[in-house]
Amino acid sequence: MPKITQLLFDCDNTLVLSEELAFEACAELSNEMLAKHNISERYTGAALMTTFVGQNFRGVVTGLQQKYGFKLSDAEVDSYVSRELGKVIETLEAKAEPCVGVMPVLEELYKSKKYGLAVVSSSALSRVQASIKKVGQEKFFPSDHIFSAATSLPVPTTKPDPAIYLHACKVIGKEPGECVAVEDSKSGTLSAVRAGIPTIGYVGSYGGVIKQKEMAEVLKEAGVKVIMDDWSQFNDCLAQIEAS
Repeated sequence: MPKITQLLFDCDNTLVLSEELAFEACAELSNEMLAKHNISERYTGAALMTTFVGQNFRGVVTGLQQKYGFKLSDAEVDSYVSRELGKVIETLEAKAEPCVGVMPVLEELYKSKKYGLAVVSSSALSRVQASIKKVGQEKFFPSDHIFSAATSLPVPTTKPDPAIYLHACKVIGKEPGECVAVEDSKSGTLSAVRAGIPTIGYVGSYGGVIKQKEMAEVLKEAGVKVIMDDWSQFNDCLAQIEAS
């Protein structure tokens, strides 16, 4: 196995506790969309998150169209995506917090300079930037090493498409095997694994031991190399991958 020299972190609920906040805004607009097409189903933020965790809002819109059999024009999709982004950023700037235990780990990694650090997210770049700035993480990541499947690619996409991880590797100048990703969702894990990147599955942001165990199994099936329950386990998890 090549020497690991680059770490690639998902943002939402991996670095920053942002998924629940974001999906509340997603649910409001999703319900508006469904009502407009005379569909009676309604979502709470939690229900929408259960179905679409790890995907950006463009992916949510695509999934809702497929599930309920309606069609939006490209202009309508772009309008919903733009409105959602504004709502989410406003909420994150007011309420976002770092994931429990992540700050000391990032501090140590940043000071050691042993690995390059980057963020690879499905979310829009402005949302990711707002999140990490709010919680004091922006100093850890070079501004040109923050990547968004919704913004950084010529054609917007979402995880589990591996395109954003492959793009990040190309820009940074690393082979996938020289990197380790940290992901908390099935779609994010599949994105990294399909790009050929060994992945740590983080379940610490899921509420309760039962849900964490359920997600651990989901992430194992998706291809993670090791499960991390808490950020205090990061160094041991990384060492396991490096030794494999």
